[in-house]
Amino acid sequence: MQPPAAPLPARLGAIDICLGVAVALTWGMGLVFAKAAIAHFPPILLMALRFSVTAAALVWFVRLPRAHLGMLFAIAFISAAVQYSLTYTGLKQLDASVAALVVQLEVPFLTLLGALLLKEPTGPRRWAGIGLAFVGVYLIAGEPRVAAQWGAVLLVVGGAATWAVGQVMIRRLEDIDGLTVTAWVAVMAAPQLFVMSLVFETGHWQALQGAGPVVWGAVLYLGLVMTALGYGIWYTLIRRNPVGRVAPFLLLLPLFSVLGGLVFLGESLSPPVIIGGAIVLSGVALILTGRS
Repeated sequence: MQPPAAPLPARLGAIDICLGVAVALTWGMGLVFAKAAIAHFPPILLMALRFSVTAAALVWFVRLPRAHLGMLFAIAFISAAVQYSLTYTGLKQLDASVAALVVQLEVPFLTLLGALLLKEPTGPRRWAGIGLAFVGVYLIAGEPRVAAQWGAVLLVVGGAATWAVGQVMIRRLEDIDGLTVTAWVAVMAAPQLFVMSLVFETGHWQALQGAGPVVWGAVLYLGLVMTALGYGIWYTLIRRNPVGRVAPFLLLLPLFSVLGGLVFLGESLSPPVIIGGAIVLSGVALILTGRS
């Protein structure tokens, strides 16, 4: 019988709150840089290169987790290979800001799975905060512009669901730190993604030959900052906190994506986006200060 997990804190500490915001920042900007790189690389190939960079950077600093190799392989397949193939194939057909909003379905998926599978409490005030935040997300989107891209939207929704499943699997791991999880998930996900890219995509050699410094810079950001740093922090957070308590930080992701789109992709900020952003932050504050 598996031993019970260690008791989890009732509230997030100041350090964990700062780390949660940092995760949202690195992931939100990652969507912006990935959108730029996908214009050149097939999306699954881009993800294979991303995890190759992460694996090459981290594998030297962690031990081989022999007792967890089977579970890590399954986590890599679900929360990396399948999830990123779905999400970033959808991103290719959507604006970065729209994709960031759809990705927020990770929050209800993750909170629901945390309550059902991990028996984590979820009180009415937290649900109210999540609902308020989703109202803000809808306002950020403004007038809906995704009706003609329902296939891409469904791909991103599927990616959000598989990502949440993977995070619950990670939460159940015992005696393994976040850096080790990040490194070995990358080691196992990279070949899985290369195989999936060979099966579902074309034009690999032409894309590699024609990639310029900006494209390779985006690959390095995705591999080192978004994945190695961002997921290292995230896995550490969900290993020592209830997933339903750290999941609301993901609601900050579209704010950073919208700002990144403004600076790097030439997107504009309309009044509904500004108002919606304020409502999202209010919802996140309500969730973080609420009790189950």
